[in-house]
Amino acid sequence: RKLLERGIVKTVKSAKKIIDSREPVVWDILENVMKGHPVLLNRAPTLHRLGIQAFQPKLIEGKALQLHPLACTAFNADFDGDQMAVHLPLGSAAILEAQLLMLGSHNILNPANGAPIAVPSQDMVLGLYYITKERASTKEDEVKGEGMVCYSSEEVRIAHQEGRLDLHAAIKMRYVDIEGNASLIDTTCGRVLFNEFVPAEAGYINELLTKKSLRGIISHVLNSVGVPRTAQFLDDIKELGFTMAFKGGLSFNLNDVIIPPEKEELVVKATAEVGEVMDNYNMGLITNNERYNQIIDIWTHTNSRLTNILMDRLETDKQGFNSIYMMMHSGARGSKEQIRQLSGMRGLMAKPQKSSATGGQDIIENPILSNFKEGLSILEYFISTHGARKGLADTALKTADAGYLTRRLVDVAQDVIITEDDCFTLRTLTMTPLRQNDEIVEGIGDRILGRYTGQAVLHPVTEEVLVAEGELISAVDARAVELAGVQEVEVRSVLTCESRIGVCAKCYGLNLATNRPVQTGEAVGVIAAQSIGEPGTQLTLRTFHVGGTASKISDTNQIRTKQGGVVEIDDLRTVDRTNAEGEKEVVVVSRSSEFKVMDPETKVALSTTVLPYGSVLFVKDGKKIKKDTAVCQWDPYNNVIISEEEGTVAFESIEDGVTYREELDEQTGFREIVITETKDKKKNPAVLIMGKKKEVLRTYSLPVGAHLSVKEGDKVGKGFILCKIPRVAGKSGDITGGLPRVTELFEARNPSNPAVVSEVDGIVSYGKIKRGNREIIVEARTGGKFKYMVPLSKHILVQDNDFVKAGMPLSDGAITPNDILNIMGPTAVQEYIVNEIQDVYRLQGVKINDKHFEVIVRQMMKKVVIEDGGDTQFLEKQIIEKADFLNENDRVYGMVVVTDAGGSETLKVGQMVSARRLRDENSSLVRRDLPKMESRDAIPATSRPLLQGITRASLQTKSFISAASFQETTKVLNEAAVSGKQDHLLGLKENVIVGHLIPAGTGTRQFSDLKVSSKEEFDALVEHASNED
Repeated sequence: RKLLERGIVKTVKSAKKIIDSREPVVWDILENVMKGHPVLLNRAPTLHRLGIQAFQPKLIEGKALQLHPLACTAFNADFDGDQMAVHLPLGSAAILEAQLLMLGSHNILNPANGAPIAVPSQDMVLGLYYITKERASTKEDEVKGEGMVCYSSEEVRIAHQEGRLDLHAAIKMRYVDIEGNASLIDTTCGRVLFNEFVPAEAGYINELLTKKSLRGIISHVLNSVGVPRTAQFLDDIKELGFTMAFKGGLSFNLNDVIIPPEKEELVVKATAEVGEVMDNYNMGLITNNERYNQIIDIWTHTNSRLTNILMDRLETDKQGFNSIYMMMHSGARGSKEQIRQLSGMRGLMAKPQKSSATGGQDIIENPILSNFKEGLSILEYFISTHGARKGLADTALKTADAGYLTRRLVDVAQDVIITEDDCFTLRTLTMTPLRQNDEIVEGIGDRILGRYTGQAVLHPVTEEVLVAEGELISAVDARAVELAGVQEVEVRSVLTCESRIGVCAKCYGLNLATNRPVQTGEAVGVIAAQSIGEPGTQLTLRTFHVGGTASKISDTNQIRTKQGGVVEIDDLRTVDRTNAEGEKEVVVVSRSSEFKVMDPETKVALSTTVLPYGSVLFVKDGKKIKKDTAVCQWDPYNNVIISEEEGTVAFESIEDGVTYREELDEQTGFREIVITETKDKKKNPAVLIMGKKKEVLRTYSLPVGAHLSVKEGDKVGKGFILCKIPRVAGKSGDITGGLPRVTELFEARNPSNPAVVSEVDGIVSYGKIKRGNREIIVEARTGGKFKYMVPLSKHILVQDNDFVKAGMPLSDGAITPNDILNIMGPTAVQEYIVNEIQDVYRLQGVKINDKHFEVIVRQMMKKVVIEDGGDTQFLEKQIIEKADFLNENDRVYGMVVVTDAGGSETLKVGQMVSARRLRDENSSLVRRDLPKMESRDAIPATSRPLLQGITRASLQTKSFISAASFQETTKVLNEAAVSGKQDHLLGLKENVIVGHLIPAGTGTRQFSDLKVSSKEEFDALVEHASNED
């Protein structure tokens, strides 16, 4: 068009010829046409919304796209030949959306967790780390200008350019902050150069820059000065980083790979220890499983000690300017594990076998002692291939799994849109700090950030209001709450939102991608699904980097206190015993003793842990203890059963070949009795403790796999170990366990061996044995008896006369989500699912905000089961949506049901009418002297909550179009046709399928009458209207 306008060509066809032949004039015109016209770039796979972003294009020579380095993280792109698609928005509305919503410079934050995603990586980080590092003078080489006092940053720069001042020299400088207060600060020359680019509002950044600290600095700058200036700041530090990495000349050098001289003696020592363990095994003192676990332990410890020595070595080498150490420490590339393999030892390798039937021995017990610098022997190389191949195979399989998980998540949550500003619910969620064996994994501040309070938050001591009710909790508020030591905060949450369609903005809280309260029309469901699904594929691609090195999580065998305070122990039962060395010991024999450390002043529990059964206790109730005191200790390799009485051992139905087998250890010639599963269901192996008069004092039933430690007729004292049950230890922590676990939770599947759970608080007693199940009776305080059947092969966690609380497992295994729902209620199961899934992601170091999980879990709990239909249209056991249930009950509210029609002709018995209509009818009957009608109030329906897996939930949405496009198309369509369903096109998928705009974002229905166009068109329309007048 422009060629024709300029009169360069006569016809469209000749214009096409010129463009195809690439005449120079074409480029000038193209440059003009492109002004203010953004393009969309997309890199497959588009796992989250940052996979498509808009950019303002710029013409360059060459055939490759040149992408801004900071945008690469969001696209997950690298420069080894990745392909990207370019889309051109044409309509004026499309161009506007691209410029306002999708420009790369607006997408600085990651919607999954609100952390900046445009963070420098690799070379940039290395450069920034290099210039902000400090180096002190030594005798050999002197740092120029050390200790210089400078008047301003200009002076520092001049001194540096004149060669009087080294980049890493420690100096003093007068710094004037934004309020005009001057102070003298200790800093380095490089840091001053970096701070020239930092906006004044953000203050002076005086720290060593690593990838981690940069992320914090960028979000701090973003909060201080807003998006446009942050974008500028990011560009500046990108330039600085690349320049300085180039000037520093940092390279990967073979001599930088230092092998610590201590390696040899460590290996010799470990080999000797392994020899000792083997001797013990050959003499029959320990079992094969114990031997395996101990050897793995020895090597794991040796490896980690070597790694620590190596890290100290690297850190001090060249004053920390060893380039390999700098690459790792700055977070630019490489990890401790990789450096350990380069210059420590490769360590233990995993053995690819999926079945854990062999007692979980999936780690090869001979470690690889060489590292990559020394080179591996043929045998070591061969062992390595095991793990490497497993890693690659896993990766391929897992990617598909994670993709499918994302698809199900999107499908279940696609119609969750912010529909209103506030649903005015009074229900809240109680947030507490997340603890894992006493360590706070996530503080309360992080958990409540960006949510609205449900009730005012008060200071626990002074009772002053920290955050008012119904306020958004800002970062400042969250810090104040955490510092005040508040233990629980009531917040609004998606889980408790009462909007009938979608969710409300107040319950959702902050939109993490913009750091502002969420707007109406935001498609929060899809964002949640993407935020959870995207790291899923990341996790799967993690395994093979280290070549299958088994990162075994060494089991600790004791509890140490994290804080000092006063000890308080609930429901504790112990027995005293004398150990092999003749010292007195106290052994815990209760299963649910909670050990608390209380703050002496505020009487707040600082930490709580459960004391394991069979552990040796070192502290007394009510005593004061210091930080890092050992509380108790246990056998890390075996669970034990302990005698609580003194007496003689007698066996019950422990018969050779029936309920036990003797395991002969071939190398040692020792025999062990191991309990096996029996065909004869009447026989239940147990150890009895007999008193002096041959009466039975206690019975201990034995689970399958127990190794007996006593013989019949032995005298035992209190606290004596009767049998050991080997723990499966030495599992390597790997997301392979993780992804299936996430799926299992989202699908609300029951675990493979679920625990039997008590529904009430009460006292346990053992019942009879029926069909291979042991009956356990829990007698409630109110007198009701509840019977549970536990398979004999399972280890029963409770003994006779134990007191159990509702929701406590009676046998080992995982608790099923449905049990939690039925016993502890919907809130408990929602929190359980969210926290369990978070644990899997946290293990991988992936941060995802709880909100996103809550959105999905809300969709899993959307339905209810009708228990009693009342006078509504519902049937018993019908499954319907919560919103429909509430709407129908609202309709019935205030209605009455006719029980006796009296003299009325219009109304019949059993008809439901409004109270007003009944009144009118009755008054007309009275006027005509006819008998009045009798009535009763209408009965609403009652229901109980239902937990569905995400696949079930997606297939049961109200929209049949959405369900049919997900899975089982024919089945869904048949059912829809038979029941004559209507689709109200409320979600996103239905609208996409029928070709409408989606009802979210700028397509929200309230904007549907707006028209986006240019000023000229507007003027023309106005003129046209005035002409018609």
